[in-house]
Parts: sequence; C-alpha cells; structure tokens
Amino acid sequence: MGRVQFLIRVRDDLNVHEVVPAVDGALLTDLVDVFELAAGMQPAGAAYGGLIPAFFRFGPLDKHFHGRSTSTMGPKTPLLGCECGEWGCWPLTARIAVTERSVTWDAFEQPHRPTRDYAGFGPFRFERRRYDAALEGLCLEIAALEV
Repeated sequence: MGRVQFLIRVRDDLNVHEVVPAVDGALLTDLVDVFELAAGMQPAGAAYGGLIPAFFRFGPLDKHFHGRSTSTMGPKTPLLGCECGEWGCWPLTARIAVTERSVTWDAFEQPHRPTRDYAGFGPFRFERRRYDAALEGLCLEIAALEV
C-alpha cells in the first residue's frame, strides 16, 4: 500500500494556502501531469492546483478526503482543483472507497472532459490507520492557520 501526505503550500499569487495530496512522496499534481502528457491529452501539463479551503467550504477536510463531502460534483470527490485556484474550473475527481483497513482512490475523472480515459491512472491504496493520521495532521495544521 502507498503512503499519502496532505501538504499545505502557500499560493503567493492568491495569498492563500492550498492542500495538495502526495502519493509516495510525489505530488498528485505532478503524477497527473505526467499521465496526461504521456497519454497525449490536451490541455495538459500544469493544469492542476491544490484545493483552497479559504475559497470553498468543503466542510471538515477529514470527511472530504473520506469521500463524504456534501459539496462535490456527483459521486466523486475533487482531489485537485484548477491551477487558477477554483476547484470547479478544472478539477481532478476520484471515487474514494473507505473500509476498516484501507482507503482507495480510483475511477479518476476530469468531469469537463468526459471522454478522457484515466483507467491507467491509479488506483492508489492506503492503509486506513496511516491515512487517517495524515488527515488528522492536515486538519490540525489548517485549524492553526485559521487562528
């Protein structure tokens, strides 16, 4: 199983913080860029950014990254937003399946390009205990930034 991190980066251009997942030390933004470019998708490359909690109320991020956010696009959950800062503009969504022992991200999709085939991207599987610990750290860090 892979290792997930939820990194908080400063977006100086927007004066906000963004959340960018990393899988086994690689930013999800980089992983999807490599996949889309290799598949010949256009537009591709530097199209995605992190999620910006200050711009959109996802609700508790632990629920969001468990696939239980009430403010998403259908049955899938945005893991990334557009490089412009707006998640609805150009999101990367996925199904998030949570069991007692694992969390899986699969069935990736770019909802504005429904003909794109992401079958070769992922799935990414994480051990539930470590995933939840990473989410707890993210929630604590975000709460500290809001003070």
